[in-house]
Amino acid sequence: MDIVSTGLFQERRSLPENRRKIIIDTDPGQDDAIALMLALASPHLEVLGIVSVAGNVPVAQTATNACKILELADRRDIKVYAGCARPLRRPPITAEHVHGQSGMDGPVLPAPTIALQAQHGVDFLIDTIRAHPAGTITVVTLGPMTNLAMALVKAPDIAQRVEQVVAMGGAYSECGNITPNAEFNMFADPDAADIVLHGQIPLTLLPLDVTHQFLVTPPRLAQLRAMPGRCAQAAASMLGFSERFDLKKYGWEGAPLHDPCTIGWLLAPDLFSGREVNVSVVVDGPLMQGATAVDWWHVTDRPVNARFLRHVDSDGLWSLLADHLARLP
Repeated sequence: MDIVSTGLFQERRSLPENRRKIIIDTDPGQDDAIALMLALASPHLEVLGIVSVAGNVPVAQTATNACKILELADRRDIKVYAGCARPLRRPPITAEHVHGQSGMDGPVLPAPTIALQAQHGVDFLIDTIRAHPAGTITVVTLGPMTNLAMALVKAPDIAQRVEQVVAMGGAYSECGNITPNAEFNMFADPDAADIVLHGQIPLTLLPLDVTHQFLVTPPRLAQLRAMPGRCAQAAASMLGFSERFDLKKYGWEGAPLHDPCTIGWLLAPDLFSGREVNVSVVVDGPLMQGATAVDWWHVTDRPVNARFLRHVDSDGLWSLLADHLARLP
């Protein structure tokens, strides 16, 4: 169910006829890697750069992992920038217990030869957004929002220049996946999420409510394993590794595939549905840190600040993903 669009989304939501320019802010992570592959395979997206952030594993490793995916996909034209090494004001947390020590355990990928850029990822965000016409760049965040929040603090003017932010994060009916009440990306840096949620930028959230519907079932994993390309084979190996944790945790027919939902939304928004609501994040509190309060029924006078998606056509999204992975080497 969707509601009438509000001014925040009407002002800067036009879709360009040409390729959409995006910056991907990520902490690979197996599911981040699949999201990167989906974006790289799309003729409708122009990836201006990749910024790494501390999250699933430390920032140096997430930067290395991003470089590995670019080399795997033969996309050496795209540059990688290391961003923030820790959350804004709290100790970092990581998720090696889910993703393995490398963050992308599963396939054996060679050390990348792509050189990491010297410029800090936050400065790359600021400079790139300022260098392009207002309303032409989408920022996709697949991990904690630390880099984007720092950019907004350092350069508040970019808030009016970003077309939109599309983020994997938060939860409503699905509660939490790192604590009983919080999704990992929000929990890892709630202060950063709070800054972005108050940033007056059109924001689409892909929460656990959606990603828990997008499962890598045994038939889907078998389909990947049957594909000839090295990217599809690496994706199958990554997902075969990560499902061991998720299947034990949830007991479902397959493991949820979180981050590709963001790119899926950009490519095929008709596969998703949700509402424009107010979303806030709990910054402090031993039991609720990182929890997202979603005013689904508009019971407060808090202003709308996010498009919060809750449903996805899982079969349609899988078909989209499989079709794109088949295009890669």
